Amino acid sequence: MAFGWNKRRVKKAIRRLQSLPGGWNLIRYSTNKLHGWYLQMIRSPRVAHPSSIMLEVTNHCNLKCITCPREYQYGEEMAKGFMDINMLKKVVDEAYPYVDSIGLTGLGETLMYKQLPEALAYIRSKNKGIITTISINAHLPGTIEMVEKIADQLDTLQISMDGVGTVYEDVRLRSDFQIFYNNVKEIVRICRDKRADVMFNFVAIKENYHTMAEVVQIASELGVSDVNITPFNVAAVTAHSIDYYDFFHTDAFIQEVKRAKEAADAVGNVKLTMWDTQSKNEFKKCHLPWSHFYISWDG
Repeated sequence: MAFGWNKRRVKKAIRRLQSLPGGWNLIRYSTNKLHGWYLQMIRSPRVAHPSSIMLEVTNHCNLKCITCPREYQYGEEMAKGFMDINMLKKVVDEAYPYVDSIGLTGLGETLMYKQLPEALAYIRSKNKGIITTISINAHLPGTIEMVEKIADQLDTLQISMDGVGTVYEDVRLRSDFQIFYNNVKEIVRICRDKRADVMFNFVAIKENYHTMAEVVQIASELGVSDVNITPFNVAAVTAHSIDYYDFFHTDAFIQEVKRAKEAADAVGNVKLTMWDTQSKNEFKKCHLPWSHFYISWDG
C-alpha cells in the first residue's frame, strides 16, 4: 500500500527505461519479461530469469537490533562472512541482461563490505540503467567517507530508522541516536547533488509503532524525502509466533498509521509508503517468488 504517487520510484523507472539493454540483449530481456508475466499470471511454480536480485554482501553487523533475525535462533546458528567479489561478479554476469535492479544488502551492515565501490562499478559497467540499492544503519565508523565514494554509483541509499531518541536506541541496541542524526544530516548533504536518493525504512513493532509520525517529522527536518513503514517479519524470528501479525490490525496501530500519514501531509516534503497490512494474506498476492531472488554471502 502506498499513500499517493511515489516520485522516487517513478524516477528510477524512467532511468531504467532510458538505459535498457540494446541489440540482441533487448530481445532476450523483453522475451524474458513476457515469459515471467505469463508464468505469474497462470500461477506457475516455474520462474523466468529474475528481474530483481538481492546480493547479501555480508551478514556481519555493528548493531544488535531486536527487529533483526540475526539476534534470534536463526542468526545465532548461521555462519557469517563476506561475499567473494569474484562470486558477486559471476552472479551479476548470469543475471544480465534480464535484471532491472540489484540490491547489495542483507542481514548485515552493507558498508562493512570493503569492496562495495568495486561491486557497484561492476554493475554499472554491465548496464548503467540497472537500479542499485543498499541499506545501512549510518553508525559504522567511516560511513561518511564511504557514502562520498559511492553516492554517484547508487540509486537508492536506504537508512534504517526504527524510532526516535531512546525508543530508537532501545530497538537498535549499541546505537546512539545523536550519532545517527548527525550522520544522516551529512549523508543527505553529500547526496543532494548526486545520483543516490536517500530514504528511511522503519520496521514497525510493538515497541516503536507510536513514533511513526515523529519519524516522518525528523525525515522532513533532515531532508529525507521518503519514509517506508515495514511491518515486522517474524518468518525467521523464532521468539514470536505468527499471531504477532494480529497487532497490525489493532485500532491502536491503525490510528498511529493515520497519524503518520497526517504528519506527512502536514510537512509536505516527505512521501510516506507502507506495506499492505490490511488486505487478506495469501500466497498468490505476493509477486516476489516470480521476480525477486536473494543470494546469501556464501552463494
